[in-house]
Amino acid sequence: MTKKVFSAMRPTGKLHLGHLLGALKNWASLQENYQCIFSIADWHALMSEYENSKVIRGFGIDMTIDWIACGIDPDKAIVYLQSDVVEHLELQMFLSCLTPLGWLERNPTYKEQLREITSRDLQTYAFLGYPVLQAADILLYKADAVPIGEDQLPHLELCREIARRFNSIYKKEVFSDCRAILTQTPRLLGLDNRKMSKSYGNTINLSDNAKEVETKVVSMITDPKRIRKTDCGHPEECNVYSYYQVFAVKEAPEAYQWCSKALKGCVDCKKNLSAHINKDLSPIREKRAQLEKNRGTIEDMLKEGAQKARAIAQKTMAEVREVVY
Repeated sequence: MTKKVFSAMRPTGKLHLGHLLGALKNWASLQENYQCIFSIADWHALMSEYENSKVIRGFGIDMTIDWIACGIDPDKAIVYLQSDVVEHLELQMFLSCLTPLGWLERNPTYKEQLREITSRDLQTYAFLGYPVLQAADILLYKADAVPIGEDQLPHLELCREIARRFNSIYKKEVFSDCRAILTQTPRLLGLDNRKMSKSYGNTINLSDNAKEVETKVVSMITDPKRIRKTDCGHPEECNVYSYYQVFAVKEAPEAYQWCSKALKGCVDCKKNLSAHINKDLSPIREKRAQLEKNRGTIEDMLKEGAQKARAIAQKTMAEVREVVY
């Protein structure tokens, strides 16, 4: 039997290079060998964006367009909108009844988000409990694996703990452990050397046109020790060079020489880098443009995906209800 892989993204804004390298390229390869279930996690988005909820639906359609443009194939994978599968919330209810409060309060991401995101009030019941919905997302499809980065391993372990507690209380192995498929991707910082994030406004988006990409790349912070063009730089400390190692691998040694020996100025170096990034994004842009012309087809595709997802979800919930009641 083909093993299942589950993953999801929150539709809270435009997707960027971090999403492409950290998730989408990996997802596209996984769908060749696994039954992949990819969710537009709009209920998760609502937990933080509840005061501006009208934008979530549009972001969900835009996200789906980006996914398909990056190689996600609805004929190979199940792609759907989380809120179209009500069983997510039903399973969350069962799991929330048995999840200790202390498990949620110790969640490192919860603490980090409360500390860093000050523009929205996240001191809510739903935001504290989002790992339970996250566990329900995975367990609803009895996923064998989830593609994640190392920083997300605590989330997956919490999911496992919730599943084990459910099995222990109801004395039946309804859920099994889900393993991690670690994504081995280089970490790209944002334009300002901070974590690449929509909330920081420091991203290069998949939907940016060629000129926008060039303008953003030229604005990138470079080696602060290289004040004049004639000063020798330190590529290992320069964010621009880290991008060369991803988007212009063959040219990276040459770029190292340009910088370390002051053979080329930072502006010229960055313009050259932007050409490489645009070359990678060009086929994605072309496909996006085609998909944008018929957003109605995207909505139909999501509805069809939801039907397939519900067929799996309903079987799981029938088993859950049987052991609980």
